[in-house]
Amino acid sequence: MKTSNALLFILVLLYINASTQWPTHTVCKEDNLEIYYKSCDPQQDFALSIDHCPDIATHTFNIRAATVLGHSIKELYIKLNMIVNGKTVLTYTETLCGPGHSKLIFCGKKKGEHLYYEGPVTLGIKEIPQGDYTISAKLTNQDHVIVACADFTVKNYLDY
Repeated sequence: MKTSNALLFILVLLYINASTQWPTHTVCKEDNLEIYYKSCDPQQDFALSIDHCPDIATHTFNIRAATVLGHSIKELYIKLNMIVNGKTVLTYTETLCGPGHSKLIFCGKKKGEHLYYEGPVTLGIKEIPQGDYTISAKLTNQDHVIVACADFTVKNYLDY
């Protein structure tokens, strides 16, 4: 009887693990601009919020982002893909932390530490492209392991 209970418990845990997806979070939802994100890392979700949605393209805006690190980040790289109708139309990569190259205050954080950033961000673009598309963002460390990963859905109906 104990063996069957243990087996049932393990099967329930495996089913929950296999069927659970992270929820879709709303970053902003204004009249003509909607931005959502969903973690694509099966092990970890994260929190992200911004202060004022319309300022994203043309101004500096404040964000808050938080997670618990599943991996150390002695080096950190970001890769962004813009996807329209299932096709990657733009790719951007940058080193955020590396030897002699530390752009962020949390470079060097260890596995298990809390990562929290609150402050200004400037995208440096004049406008957010009009339409519906996905931005895939992936942060990897020195071991090419995913530190954080998200797919952002952008719906922009503004006519600049």
